[in-house]
Amino acid sequence: MTKIWQVYLSGEIHSDWREQIETMTKQKKLPVCFTSPVTNHENSDNCGVAILGAEDKPFWFDHKGGKLNAIRTKTLMRNADIVVVRFGEKYKQWNAAFDAGYASALGKPLVILHSPQLRHALKEVDAAALAVAENPEQIVYILDYVINGNLPSA
Repeated sequence: MTKIWQVYLSGEIHSDWREQIETMTKQKKLPVCFTSPVTNHENSDNCGVAILGAEDKPFWFDHKGGKLNAIRTKTLMRNADIVVVRFGEKYKQWNAAFDAGYASALGKPLVILHSPQLRHALKEVDAAALAVAENPEQIVYILDYVINGNLPSA
């Protein structure tokens, strides 16, 4: 029986990097199941008050949502074989940095994905990773190598 690798895709939600990785992984027929946080920004922000009731103060609004999102994040990260964290260009992604630290604390193999322009800003995060990639294709190459021992074809 082939192992199905559990890969958690964390971080930036404003581009299609997850879809790119999933599509290329399917094309290579890699035995991978991807999980991620809720990537619908509005749902992620509003889940606490939508489920548990309104809040007058922004702190409690965010507190409720953050805790509900943490149930998913903590559970899926604990079950992951590999955690990939993407840092995008557009927004400061404190949650991505937290996820990278949490994955590291759990002892999960951590792969970081960001552009070369963020190298200096993320040097400590990169130092905790087992690999730092610059594009989704490299993530798929890493998965193919780790799972099958294959190198990219020229």
